[in-house]
Amino acid sequence: MLLHLAHQAIDTALEECELALPLISEHLQQQRGAFTTLHLEGEVRGCVGYVFPVSPLFQTIIETARAAAFQDMRFLPVTREEAARLQISISILSLLFPIKAEEVELGKHGLLITQGNRRGLLLPQVPAEHGWDLNTFLEQTCRKAGLPPDAWQHEATLEAFTAEIFGEGVL
Repeated sequence: MLLHLAHQAIDTALEECELALPLISEHLQQQRGAFTTLHLEGEVRGCVGYVFPVSPLFQTIIETARAAAFQDMRFLPVTREEAARLQISISILSLLFPIKAEEVELGKHGLLITQGNRRGLLLPQVPAEHGWDLNTFLEQTCRKAGLPPDAWQHEATLEAFTAEIFGEGVL
């Protein structure tokens, strides 16, 4: 249902029409952090999410799908032609918890690193997608925050989360 809702959110934004919501279960009304990732022909086409649970899950998916399609600064907005070919994956996040670098399990934990006003986040599936080892995962999370690659060894705060990840042929 969430994958369908993400597609509908993008399509209705392109058509500039109202999104008709289906009956929303109690489970999907719980506040959860989530990321929506768009793929086109096997390549990432957009990814936006909320780390913290600020809205009901169904609303988070609507907002992050549209943001991934039209507001991810790394990409031009999705076109109508592209929208029909998008494959979507969704990562529903657990709450953050403090973690030491040596406790991080590749493929299980996503990471958030914070130092001052800089933060960087990478989802649990990213190291496997790129063939990274633990050190590279930590360094790349630092780089995502605009920090030196070794910031995780110094003053930065390291937090982890797990994610329920599902999608359309791109996992």
